Amino acid sequence: MFFRQIQQELAQTAAEYPVVTIIGPRQSGKTTLAQMQFPDYRYANLEMPELRQLATNDPQGFFAQYPAPVIIDEIQRVPELLSYIQALADKSKKRGQYILTGSHQVRLHEAVSQSLAGRTGLLSLLPLSIEELKNNNAAALDRDELIYRGFMPRIYQENVDPTRLYRNYFQTYVERDVRQMINVKSLIAFENFMRLLAGRIGQIVNLNSLAGDVGVSGTTLKEWLSVLEASFIIFRLPPYFENLGKRSVKSPKIYFTEVGLAAYLLGIEKAEQVARDPLRGNLFENMVVMEALKARLNSGGDPNLFFFRDDKEHEVDLIFKHGRRLLPIEIKSAMTFNKDFVKRLEYFKKIAPDAGNGAVIYAGELTPEVSGNKFVNFTNTAGIFA
Repeated sequence: MFFRQIQQELAQTAAEYPVVTIIGPRQSGKTTLAQMQFPDYRYANLEMPELRQLATNDPQGFFAQYPAPVIIDEIQRVPELLSYIQALADKSKKRGQYILTGSHQVRLHEAVSQSLAGRTGLLSLLPLSIEELKNNNAAALDRDELIYRGFMPRIYQENVDPTRLYRNYFQTYVERDVRQMINVKSLIAFENFMRLLAGRIGQIVNLNSLAGDVGVSGTTLKEWLSVLEASFIIFRLPPYFENLGKRSVKSPKIYFTEVGLAAYLLGIEKAEQVARDPLRGNLFENMVVMEALKARLNSGGDPNLFFFRDDKEHEVDLIFKHGRRLLPIEIKSAMTFNKDFVKRLEYFKKIAPDAGNGAVIYAGELTPEVSGNKFVNFTNTAGIFA
């Protein structure tokens, strides 16, 4: 089993709250994490039809069979249980008695806010980070290999073929999760939308334009996009425009939570194909942005991640808001050092009063400073976002 960086935060949260809720994508390791941290707890998986039926029809009977301390997987499948958990948690002064997991953040947030407000700590677990791969000596940290393989734990723990895993992951998601949440009348149109979305990584997506390519309305695509975000398939990076005037873009950019899934949707079946793919830079940017997000979530922090773009095409790939300071970051897939990579950072420092020296995250080995801006290899970025 992999040691996960969020374990310390999980232990601390369980010491402070009677209930801990772990949310994240399917197969990101939520169950493994919970069972590794709490090996003596009972375990109930609400994906199992008989357990789901018991929990739905006889909640008291369910808790008689699975009393605390207990791990309950996919709690969003029977949200009615949360009211019972609230009552049971209020009867006891013990902490960390109910460990819940879920893979649909909107449903869980709504249910938790109604039933467990003030009683649960909420953690988000994404797939493995580069830092976790390093700590577990799990993989060669090659740029193209990581983009192709992605970061799903099974790939590294069970040596599963990435293409096969993402094909099954995508088909299962389309066939089950999406159909449970929205009425997808054409699975072909939805699959086409997913592949087109993968081709727009790191871009501000124009849904009306995309609607013509998919053959459905912009309203439908907006709904699909919301479901993808709620299911941790995509991540919307918000723009930063505070105190920067009206010229700033105010629409988010789109990334995939799992870059390996994006690579699969683009037809990449070998690591060697990544270097030749015209979207290599986009995929690399996707990987780095998600590394930043994982570092923030694993430490229990809010993301505080943004990007900047104005109407004159000035852009900063990533901005980390650390307290009142802004750290601008340029992301480059290149392996060769180029001092010109800091130009956008220097522009942003001039127009943003709270901006400090930035960083260039790239695939090269040289780590100099240019005008106070650090060059950092992408495998050593975790410390930037601490």
